[in-house]
Amino acid sequence: MSLLKLRIINSKTADKDKMRILMFHAPSFWFKTYKKVLENVPEVDEDRNVENALVVFYHAEETDTGNRSGVLTKLIKNIKWLSGKCGTRNLVLHSFNHLSTSKAPPEFTRELIDEANERLTRSDFTITETPFGYLNEWKIHVAGESLAKVFKEF
Repeated sequence: MSLLKLRIINSKTADKDKMRILMFHAPSFWFKTYKKVLENVPEVDEDRNVENALVVFYHAEETDTGNRSGVLTKLIKNIKWLSGKCGTRNLVLHSFNHLSTSKAPPEFTRELIDEANERLTRSDFTITETPFGYLNEWKIHVAGESLAKVFKEF
């Protein structure tokens, strides 16, 4: 097989299996728990509104389990970068398993986000998490500027 063909195959594979985040600068974000979808998570009934927040829809891929430290570092760097651009220290973290068909185990994703939450809190961010393991209703008002909508994969 030629070197060129290997590079094409490797780039196609690499593009499929990366953590993905979709971030929105939201003047307001409301959510309400709808339905529990993971058995081993606590019972939660929540109805909240968050003002002037960076809403981060995250999705961990199966291959992220082999690069936990790198994924965590890039996740935090991207969140800090965009929150600085948007001028907010309020974050909403929302598990959104619809950004890819590849999924990391829920335990891995939960631990990754717990550590991200801990580090971001130590950096003076106020964090709201939608209940993990639940489907949620939500309404989001997204600001109009270009950087109010950012998709990243790493």
